[in-house]
Amino acid sequence: MPTARSSLAFAALILFLIAYAVAVATLGDLLPEHWAADLVFYLAAGFAWVPVAVALLKWGYRTPAQ
Repeated sequence: MPTARSSLAFAALILFLIAYAVAVATLGDLLPEHWAADLVFYLAAGFAWVPVAVALLKWGYRTPAQ
């Protein structure tokens, strides 16, 4: 059964991913027109969201201390 904390973590994750995708697309437009710049930027951006998502999910599914 989902708890309020897990629901909040899921909602926060969805909002974060939407904002992150908008930010990455906006910053990607500012890059120089070169394939190597695109490769490095999008490779880094493709992995940068993972630690935030893991932290949110760990927090959301953590059992409260008794």
